[in-house]
Amino acid sequence: MSKIIFKAGEATVYSEGKDVTAAMPEILIGAVDGPVGQAFANLMAQSKGHTAMFAVRDINQLVRPACMMVPKVTLKGSTDVGLFGGVVQAGVADGILDAVIEGIIPKDQVNDLCIVALLWIDPGCIELEKAGTLDKADLYKNNYEAIKLALKRALNDEPTIDELIANRHKIKHCMWEDSWDQK
Repeated sequence: MSKIIFKAGEATVYSEGKDVTAAMPEILIGAVDGPVGQAFANLMAQSKGHTAMFAVRDINQLVRPACMMVPKVTLKGSTDVGLFGGVVQAGVADGILDAVIEGIIPKDQVNDLCIVALLWIDPGCIELEKAGTLDKADLYKNNYEAIKLALKRALNDEPTIDELIANRHKIKHCMWEDSWDQK
């Protein structure tokens, strides 16, 4: 496979009836000596509320390719940080490693690539966690599946431009019904 410079992907995975555990990663994957590598390095400086962290499977177990996780929402306290750096991080790290094992990411390039992952953690998770009712297994599963799907889509250039064109007037944005009915 040729050198991977800059690929973008996204995915949404959720469990019916459990919207707060939805995972919606938006990722960049590319060469450490290219634009993705530069963005990765720049994320090492912390920004208030959007604490970036490596995806690790456990202490001393940084996944390859290295992945910088960045929350899409402001982390406001220890509960937020604990979920992001615990359950979400575990799902993302395991998903990346399994993407290598399954051949989605070329094993011979893992040390030459890096990933920047913007990750969603629904504020509703915080309330459920505080109440002791958060389904952490579902949060893990959704993040695991979504990161693998986002990586697959990025590395396969999915959706294709032909698919996007074919669906232009068939698919509406899920959050705005009038997304293409403008007068």
